[in-house]
Amino acid sequence: MIKAKKRIKATASIYVVQSKKQASEAIKYLGDIQRELIRLEAEMNDKIAEITASYSSNIEVLKKKSAEIQQGIQIWCEANRDELTNNGKVKTANLVTGEVQWRNRPPSCVIRGVETVIETLKKLNLERFIRTKEEVNKEAILNEANVVAHVPGITIKKDVEDFAIVPFEQEVI
Repeated sequence: MIKAKKRIKATASIYVVQSKKQASEAIKYLGDIQRELIRLEAEMNDKIAEITASYSSNIEVLKKKSAEIQQGIQIWCEANRDELTNNGKVKTANLVTGEVQWRNRPPSCVIRGVETVIETLKKLNLERFIRTKEEVNKEAILNEANVVAHVPGITIKKDVEDFAIVPFEQEVI
């Protein structure tokens, strides 16, 4: 049994203006709502800033203490590493209230002066370490849309219209 596809329907519009006067009043009301949103967002951000400032000194003190304790634990663990790791047979040591671990990071590559490195790799005939990326040039397609109009997979979207409502605002100088 094949299930019928569920169609997504747009919700019914609740408010539709009926005249130019109503449209004008609705735009004024929309502007009022947008300004109130901006005021509430500013008020919220002010409160967040106050809360952050009130906790920041305590947080900094705790971060500093935490870093000191971690450093002290690491120094002791490094000094006793052979005992903790059974002479390097394991990488984790359980210390009842927690464990310490030694992990090797995977290799990484850092490139500084990309252009110079690429030139050097080319001079040394090591092009296999240079990646070439192919991609469709959309700007060129838009400039010559009629040439590629028959190519499957290319769709040129044009004459798309957006609707915007911009309530007038008076800026205070």
